[in-house]
Amino acid sequence: MALHLWLTMTMAALLAALPGVPGAPAAAPGVPGAVGTAAAPGCAGSGAAARCWPVAGPGVRGRPVVLRAFEPPATPWAAGHRGVDLRAGPGTPVRAAAAGEVAFAGRVAGTGVVVLRIAPGLRVTYEPVRATVPVGTRVPAGGQVGVLDPATGHCGTACLHWGLLRGDAYLDPLSLLPAVLLRAGPSRLLPVFGPAGPGGPEGGP
Repeated sequence: MALHLWLTMTMAALLAALPGVPGAPAAAPGVPGAVGTAAAPGCAGSGAAARCWPVAGPGVRGRPVVLRAFEPPATPWAAGHRGVDLRAGPGTPVRAAAAGEVAFAGRVAGTGVVVLRIAPGLRVTYEPVRATVPVGTRVPAGGQVGVLDPATGHCGTACLHWGLLRGDAYLDPLSLLPAVLLRAGPSRLLPVFGPAGPGGPEGGP
């Protein structure tokens, strides 16, 4: 836990030192510098509003299993969970949750990290990930940015640690996704009945 906190703080300091890169609009497949497409399982919306789960999972609309949710620390250096852990195996493609530009792709304290700038001051982080795109690449929502490395001990099993920062403040990365992707199952309209009678829930014979 202490090692992961140190890694997180080291990465935050590194991100703060990155030169400013303007937020990139969603780029269509075939545009020079753009990779991937938002038309994939686990994605919703189109254009600049497109959003995707970073890894595809077995749930409805490609929803992955959330192993651990965001737990903001009480103070910047206090314990907490500065991101969301998603279950995925080594070699799983890791995708852009929103359109942006690759601001960092390398290793921090031995862990592969990819940082995607999706708006001025707003950055999405992925670890442990081996980048498949160089810095400066414009990626649409759903475009692949890397592949998941083997487990690092953070989750106790293979997982993607997905973060979101505005400036130096960590935010819940799930806030990027629309409700249609966050739902664990399909919406259902249930019938409304009065008190159950002896014949069943409708009180009939």
